[in-house]
Amino acid sequence: MSLERINPAAIPRAHLMFALNDRKSVQNARKFDSCLLCCRGNVNEAGLCQVCWALLSDEELKKGQRWLAGVGP
Repeated sequence: MSLERINPAAIPRAHLMFALNDRKSVQNARKFDSCLLCCRGNVNEAGLCQVCWALLSDEELKKGQRWLAGVGP
């Protein structure tokens, strides 16, 4: 996946780790049901849709799993 935005309203892929470390970013994605990376709906506790969740790197996945476990950043 490139470092560019999938959707112009979303964050760049290169900024995902920062966003997953920022409680406010994830909370906003969940509040508006808008994926951090592509703006699709039906996001999980980490603020990501199923498609983007499947494309995470190992490091991003570990950080996202903390949100799913209820631990947060």
